[in-house]
Amino acid sequence: MSLTLRTISREQHLGFIQSQPAASHCQVPAWADVKTEWRSENLGWFDRTGELVGVGLVLYRQLPKIKRYLAYLPEGPVINWHAPNLDDWLQPMLAHLKQQGAFSVKMGPPVVIRRWDSAAIKSGIQDPDVKRLKDVEASHIEPRAFEVADRLRKMGWQQAEDGGAGFGDVQPRYVFQVPLANRSLDDVLKGFNQLWRRNIKKAEKAGVEVVQGGYEDLAEWQRLYEITAVRDHFRPRPLSYFQRMWTVLNSEDPNRMRLYFARHNGVNLSAATMLVVGGHVWYSYGASDNIGREVRPSNAMQWRMLRDAYAMGATVYDLRGISDSLDETDHLFGLIQFKVGTGGEAVEYVGEWDFPLNKLLHKALDIYMSRR
Repeated sequence: MSLTLRTISREQHLGFIQSQPAASHCQVPAWADVKTEWRSENLGWFDRTGELVGVGLVLYRQLPKIKRYLAYLPEGPVINWHAPNLDDWLQPMLAHLKQQGAFSVKMGPPVVIRRWDSAAIKSGIQDPDVKRLKDVEASHIEPRAFEVADRLRKMGWQQAEDGGAGFGDVQPRYVFQVPLANRSLDDVLKGFNQLWRRNIKKAEKAGVEVVQGGYEDLAEWQRLYEITAVRDHFRPRPLSYFQRMWTVLNSEDPNRMRLYFARHNGVNLSAATMLVVGGHVWYSYGASDNIGREVRPSNAMQWRMLRDAYAMGATVYDLRGISDSLDETDHLFGLIQFKVGTGGEAVEYVGEWDFPLNKLLHKALDIYMSRR
């Protein structure tokens, strides 16, 4: 199939995304408005009949003092990754980005390579010889994903060494998802482990209420988020970031971003943001107070968010990033320990890939990033 690539309008880009069953929230046109520190471009691939068959949101980050850019396609582009002519899709993109002044290209193919169900993860946790997900036999392996990785290597794309945890990537390589397609809500609840079901009942009995918030409630979200940041030792994003997210994402689609609170006796104890693109729903940011944990507000909130996703017809509820560590002494172990209670599955993507268009500048960027 002969393909051409050119800049397209946001309307064309959004129309293509809306025609797909799902796509990453990092590939919708409005995501460029969230990332104001980056310049952006909407790319479209056309077949020989002139039909739009793929899109990509490119974010450009300029190097200081010179007009050379890192071109980044987070969790994209949205193309046929299993097409036999993958070169014909990616070579025009590289040529175009080089012409735009890019010295290096980073992309994150949305291609799943392995899945581990909850039973497999639990057996790994109980085995003292198992330290990482890759030490456990996967429940499902996608052979075509290995073919994609092989093709990328042959084309000159490179992947950073990160010890296997995926934290060399900007977007997470390992995520935790609860499949919803072809399941009843009862089936989903039965998949939760005993502790999660008990905590949900405990929250209901205690009178925990889960409600949706609006733009005017983002300041309250920020209060809980900053408490979480102090407790978990990370630098919080400012309130203006979430206000911008809300405004631009919901301008594109009024149902793109939601805000939830779990409250008890009128006090907000937990909060979370939710993103929706087609049949894929993400729990994107979470926050909680240091008080009220005994009434299990986070379990109640997740259950409500999952039920809302199910009611919207979602095929997957995505609890986003995890570490691949199954070592109970690892400080990142808690990420997977909490999420595995939902009965979902750990999912590994092929990760992010780089293509140096200017090897000297690309190397300089690598050195800079390694020292951050």
